[in-house]
Amino acid sequence: MSLELIKEIRQITGAGISDVKKALDEAGDREKAIEILRKRGQKIAAKKADREVKEGVIAFSKQGNKVAVVALACETDFVAKNEDFQTAVGELANKLMEMGKTDFESWATKFIQDELIVKIGENLVLTNFDIFVGEVVGTYLHSNNKVASVVVLKGGSESLAKDIAMHATAMAPKYLKPEDVPAEIVAKEKEIYTEQLQKEGKPKEVLAKILEGKVNKFYTDVCLLKQAYIKDDKKSIEKLLEENKATIEKFQYYSL
Repeated sequence: MSLELIKEIRQITGAGISDVKKALDEAGDREKAIEILRKRGQKIAAKKADREVKEGVIAFSKQGNKVAVVALACETDFVAKNEDFQTAVGELANKLMEMGKTDFESWATKFIQDELIVKIGENLVLTNFDIFVGEVVGTYLHSNNKVASVVVLKGGSESLAKDIAMHATAMAPKYLKPEDVPAEIVAKEKEIYTEQLQKEGKPKEVLAKILEGKVNKFYTDVCLLKQAYIKDDKKSIEKLLEENKATIEKFQYYSL
């Protein structure tokens, strides 16, 4: 049982030295030892599966006007800040870019269960993955690696897309425009505002006008286009886009 073989199997499986030695003793050769460790990894994954994941890391992989994003949740901030874990999530994003969405989830789920959970020692959950392609694609990842956004533009520039992605990361919009907000959510907001205004004793003749103002304020909170741009709060994102002759084709906000 050579030290080189133990190191090689550790690198492949992420298992500890003692586990590798036991697997080699049990198996008698390299391939069977790796198989044993991978099966044990699935057992470990099953045992950890019920443990809550409250932390994690988001990573991007970018090639030209194409971006792959992966979000992997873990249990503790200690692991989320671990360089090996962050590197592993980055490699998952690269793999998504390479293989595409269709086959990625099944491959990644197996890889996470067989190898990463054994190596990291916590429950890990693939919470998000996607690929964005467009004329102009911008991304922004917060320094904590837990909040990020992707913006796809038609027209404009990559720096503009990145600025809007940074804005979205800071302001966490839920929708692109008012038309995207589900009717039942708008109705619920109107119901709440109407009840508030009635309790305040506002005259009926001004209720509709005040209600309209409150709904518009709601849109500025939840719709990206209506939000005040964080770099210049005198203009909206909608106005910023008009000035740069650009439109948003798609955006996505991520948070772990």
